[in-house]
Amino acid sequence: MKVEANTEASRALPHDGTAEAHFSHYAAPLIDGALACAAALRANPDAEVLHKLRVSLRRLRSLLWAYRPLLDDTFDAQQRALFKFFASAAGKTRDWDILISLLEETTDTQGQPREALETARTKSLDASRETLAHANVKSALRDALKEANRELNTAHDRTPLSKFARNRLASAQKSMKKRMKRAAHAKRSDYASYHEVRKAGKKLRYLIEFFEPVLKKKQVKSVSSLKKLQKRFGELNDVVASEQLLRDNQSVFSDEALTARALDSLAKERKRRMRAAANLL
Repeated sequence: MKVEANTEASRALPHDGTAEAHFSHYAAPLIDGALACAAALRANPDAEVLHKLRVSLRRLRSLLWAYRPLLDDTFDAQQRALFKFFASAAGKTRDWDILISLLEETTDTQGQPREALETARTKSLDASRETLAHANVKSALRDALKEANRELNTAHDRTPLSKFARNRLASAQKSMKKRMKRAAHAKRSDYASYHEVRKAGKKLRYLIEFFEPVLKKKQVKSVSSLKKLQKRFGELNDVVASEQLLRDNQSVFSDEALTARALDSLAKERKRRMRAAANLL
């Protein structure tokens, strides 16, 4: 069920031929991993299982972005929106875990406040499991793979895999540079531009992992810097998301003064992490 196993399996596949013929080689392991997580979730209400499900779905969305030029626009938009919905449902519990961890680091949330946070987290986990159980994830993912393969395999044109992969990666790299430039010139309070950099970096890293065997060395060498960027921008996203989560659920604490102190400490931490992220632009 490990996401890393999907990447290793992808690297072991033959990488000659056409992009159309290889789509299922990239997509199938991710779908299998997502379905394994969904099945495990029914027996084991573990937030880590939900997180692994969310990562698999994010990778699928990045793969669909890569294949966008070869797929019907409507199908691509519908599937990516569906995967985003699933990923959002899967991620809510982890958001509470991150908030709890951050408040432990920055404020005193012992006793009743900690219990209140844990109660909210448990409710979120139950809601995520129920949402995913009723969403019929298995059928949705299997149908998406089937429809994408049908489109790609019946297309009149064929695209060499190596050319396709390098072009799509080049497009992702270009987008990444534009977003980094925009964020570098944005106001320090403009988190949205930083968030766009984070998303672009994640997509770029996923594409490199998919297509690494057919890429040029200079296209692959950016992985180490992408990992560093993802870590720092991810830490910023954690505190921003936690701040918003607490604002949306201020009644979780019965003491308004404690809520105010918690929000203040998160705001200070956000500014610190904003400065750290800015140093990589």
